[in-house]
Amino acid sequence: MYRTNRRVRTAAAAGMLVALAIALSGCALFDGGAHAKPVARHTTAKPKPTHSASPTPTPSATPTPTTPPPPPPTLTPVPSGTTVAEASVASPKGSIHFHYRIVSNGDNTYSIQYSGFTSSVPVPVSVTLIDVPPQVGDGLTWHGVADHALGGPTAGAAAASTVPLGYIGNPSYLGALVTYSSVASPDGVPVELGPDKVLAVNTVRWSIPERATNVHPVDGGARAGAAGSVPETTSSGAPARYVVAAGDTFDGVAQRFGITSQDLLWLNPSGRAYDGSLNLLENQSLNLDPQAL
Repeated sequence: MYRTNRRVRTAAAAGMLVALAIALSGCALFDGGAHAKPVARHTTAKPKPTHSASPTPTPSATPTPTTPPPPPPTLTPVPSGTTVAEASVASPKGSIHFHYRIVSNGDNTYSIQYSGFTSSVPVPVSVTLIDVPPQVGDGLTWHGVADHALGGPTAGAAAASTVPLGYIGNPSYLGALVTYSSVASPDGVPVELGPDKVLAVNTVRWSIPERATNVHPVDGGARAGAAGSVPETTSSGAPARYVVAAGDTFDGVAQRFGITSQDLLWLNPSGRAYDGSLNLLENQSLNLDPQAL
């Protein structure tokens, strides 16, 4: 009896020890108290120190492209030696004869070559180019362009002579070659042979080849700042002349014809249609034809 109870007590004690061990084990596994260690969810390895690469230079800002200025207006001269007008002259009474030839010097200048001059008129004779032709017998009030003395009475043909026209660009506006008396005094001279009396008038037939240019006006139509009219065109139909209207501006007219203000100023070097501040003058004409320069 005694031995059995001891065995029971021993078994009971052993059971208590097992229960205590299980209880203590549960505390270790499930206790979320302050002494519990957190469960690691994810760890990242700390990178090893490396030498820092040189900083990539920041590219400088790309400069904004600027619009290049327009090219200056150009007009290619007529090639040197080109004959642009030529004819023989005879006075109405047949007392004066000569031949003339106008040639390009290749730099927008021209020269007139005279040859075969003969005269039975008892006074010295001169010749000049004029834009508005006078009548035979008139008295000259302006001696025109390239005024030149041909000579007095001749026994035979006089020596050839040449006179420059100077810088003139396009001389075709000079429509008449005028022969006149260049006697110094009317004393003892018939009235019709007196000083500056016109002895012959000849129409100059110009044949100037078209010159290459980078200025080509095209009429874009009337608009604010350019409401004037185009009363004249070239043989190809391009605008040749523009008449200024009230309210027109220099830049506005240039824009209407698709050219720069610099081009318009180049086409009109005389300044007759604008003042010193480029204010346009109403009813004045602006040239638009480069070939007229």
